[in-house]
Amino acid sequence: MKVRVFFGAAVCLLLVPFFIYPQQSVRGVVKDSTNKPIPSASIVLKTQEGSIASYSITGAKGDYAINIPAGIQTGGLSLEASCLGYKKSSVIIRSFDKPVDFVLQNSSIYLPAAVVKDNRPRLSQKGDTLSYRTADFSSSGDRVIGDVLKKLPGVEVADDGKIRYNGKAISNFYIDGDNLLDDKYNIATRTIPNDAVDKIQIIENDQPVKMLRKNTFSDNVAMNIQIKDDAKLRLMGQVKAGGGLPGKYDEDVNAILLRNKLKAINYVKANNTGDDPSNDLISHNLSDYLKRLDNAKPSPFLSAGSAGTPNLPENRYLFNHAALFNFNDLIKPAKDVQVKAGLYYMYDRISQNYNKYSEIYLPADTIRYSEYQDNSARPDLFHAQFDLTINKDKYYLANTLFADYSPLGMNAGMTTNGIPLRQKLKQQPLDLSNEFNAAKTTPSGKIYGIYSYLNVTRRRENLLISPGINSGLFNERMPYEGLAQHIKMPAFYTNNYFSYKSPLGKILQSYKAGLSWQSQQLKSALTALLTDNNERGSSPDSSVNNLNWERLKLYIEPGYEYLTDKVKISASLPLSFLKIHYLDDLYSLNGKKNGIYFNPSLSIKYQTGVENYITASYSFMNTPGTSEDIYRGNILANYRTLYANNSLLPEKENYTLSLGYNYRKAIKIFFFSLLTSYSKTKYNTISSIMLTDDFQRRVALPFENTAENYMASGSISNYSFKLRTTFSSAISYQLSKSFQLQNDELLPYSTVIAGIKGAVQSKISNSINFSYSSNLQQISSSSPAVTTGGTKMNQLTQNAGLFIAPAPPLVFSVSGEHLFTRQKSRPDLNYLFTDLSAAYKLNKIKADIELGIRNLMNVKDYKAAWLSANTFTSSSYTIPGRMAFLKATFNF
Repeated sequence: MKVRVFFGAAVCLLLVPFFIYPQQSVRGVVKDSTNKPIPSASIVLKTQEGSIASYSITGAKGDYAINIPAGIQTGGLSLEASCLGYKKSSVIIRSFDKPVDFVLQNSSIYLPAAVVKDNRPRLSQKGDTLSYRTADFSSSGDRVIGDVLKKLPGVEVADDGKIRYNGKAISNFYIDGDNLLDDKYNIATRTIPNDAVDKIQIIENDQPVKMLRKNTFSDNVAMNIQIKDDAKLRLMGQVKAGGGLPGKYDEDVNAILLRNKLKAINYVKANNTGDDPSNDLISHNLSDYLKRLDNAKPSPFLSAGSAGTPNLPENRYLFNHAALFNFNDLIKPAKDVQVKAGLYYMYDRISQNYNKYSEIYLPADTIRYSEYQDNSARPDLFHAQFDLTINKDKYYLANTLFADYSPLGMNAGMTTNGIPLRQKLKQQPLDLSNEFNAAKTTPSGKIYGIYSYLNVTRRRENLLISPGINSGLFNERMPYEGLAQHIKMPAFYTNNYFSYKSPLGKILQSYKAGLSWQSQQLKSALTALLTDNNERGSSPDSSVNNLNWERLKLYIEPGYEYLTDKVKISASLPLSFLKIHYLDDLYSLNGKKNGIYFNPSLSIKYQTGVENYITASYSFMNTPGTSEDIYRGNILANYRTLYANNSLLPEKENYTLSLGYNYRKAIKIFFFSLLTSYSKTKYNTISSIMLTDDFQRRVALPFENTAENYMASGSISNYSFKLRTTFSSAISYQLSKSFQLQNDELLPYSTVIAGIKGAVQSKISNSINFSYSSNLQQISSSSPAVTTGGTKMNQLTQNAGLFIAPAPPLVFSVSGEHLFTRQKSRPDLNYLFTDLSAAYKLNKIKADIELGIRNLMNVKDYKAAWLSANTFTSSSYTIPGRMAFLKATFNF
């Protein structure tokens, strides 16, 4: 009920951003030289710069009315009237109070001979930009631009929506050159109609800052979608109302405006059909962004210890009641100036029911856990973001203000190894930040810049477990009611620097000099609840933390780039001085660490041909630990796991090498890529884990050890003109070597993950489309110290879909998903999911009616298996069964 109330209230506000300006209109009549009205004449409204702002068509009496779009400056507007057989006529609008009439003069026309064109798909190349025509790869079954992206040769769209081109993830997603959504581009790919997009462009060596484009090396790949002219002139959107059995609803209202000076994607959606709206909000480049900020934010300490999610699409397993209110607006008040706002709120209520069985293989024993959980979670997400960007040829300014609040509540009833338990988890993280960046270039080409980042976070976490567990560890072997774990962690971080860039022939030298300061405080307490419901604090030397942490970093980062037509070399030589101080009087902990760190990196790109290149890179990273690695008091992460540290501040050294090759033939629509890498990490600490039949205790200890990772992958994609089909395949191999210290045994492990993927996207005809994909993966793990247990697993996932439109208004689709798992000494797992749908298009009212069935085979129980080092896990989930639905979609 609450979801629907929210949904109705938000719909009333949905279109507000489109009407923040008073709207005016122009009317008039178009006649010929004999004073006869001219019907079906085109009336185009143009801005002072000559771009099209709106258009209209005259009626039977030659009359027209054209609205002035919201946000358009009225000064300098002009109207242009044209019709076949008449000369064009244009006039500047002087007044909106009087009609603007046209008299068109006759004109003879010449019609050239018709030419039959080759309608085969083509790719066009201009500089670093490769363009796909959307119409070449779309079909009548596609609804949004994301449906078309999955069919493009050389482009891969992952299950979470992440886009890669020829094996490389895109760094930016532009809409007509504007970055409306940052890296949350699922909002666009799942909302913008595919018939509104003219071209899809891949931009290599993308540099969004104009003043850096001439002489700065960029290895980034971006995607841009070009909107059709007629789509820019109108408000687009959908209203979808759907319901189904048993007791399902699916509702969606969106409004899209993609003009040159005003862009907006605003929508409200709600459902309980298993579609997770948080997928729209994924930040695909978040890890790169956090690495650039150099701000190590602690991960959540507490959890309910659940089994996680199965390897299925969310709509196969999710029991939810969710709503998302999402508003994204961009305005250009002046040339090269953008003001952007992004606001969203997500409400969700999720339930999950599962059985989990785990085996941990040790040299002399096997630890087994068997549990059942019935969880209910209440995640809420609130995000607000405001941007100002001035991006000119001579200077650049950007400021972004963020606010995030994402509380989570969870109740978990469970039984573990026959013991009933209940957990209540509450998390309240608040995150506020502001990022400022400005730069200016001089006539000699030198660039001066300044940067400042501020971040304030507040994290509260509480976990209540009842009845009391492991009384010998937590309550002197006396029975008790339960445990309460409380955590507070306020933090502040700032990073500020000055930068300087100067060209020197073919070399661009750059320098940064700055400082960052991090301040964190960890307050935690683990208390036992006695039978009279009074809390008794555990001994302060084991289960309380009052840690204060400070890190000061002074750094200088020289960088050098060498650019020619064939070779691009980039070297970074950062040198930093770190001063770390941590203090906790409860444990007489007063540690300091001062050190100088040098973390160089080198990347090389060699152009072997116009469309082919080789890449190579090397990096070394020496980093000290964080506040999460130094606290002494025990923290009960969940009902089974207790964490603490008993070592000095850890350090790790990482070496990474990579080599890649990219090849393409745009005229033949052929793409090929290879990548191999090796990394080695040295640690001076190790996590010692003590395992019993009902509990795990982890303590970080000083001990030098290493981890190695080898990776190789390749992909190929080709379009067959004869078969009108895109074929793609990929292969990957990864070997990881590491050490674990369990029950005082040092265990070396090797894990191998090998996989091969293939896909076919076929446009058999304009009315028949077929798709198929498969993913075969083998996971194996071994240790010379462990000879028992299932250490090998094969998994195969297959997806197929068939779309048929026997008559233009009527379309049918059928899709299937097959999952197969083979495990050593265990029964095979074999599942088949099938979906059916039929849709009828009512073209006159721009509406679709769709009737569908999801999970036709009525699968209600699903088992999944995982293998990691010496741990095998098998989970059994209760999932929604067969679901029938009816949807009506109205387009405007």
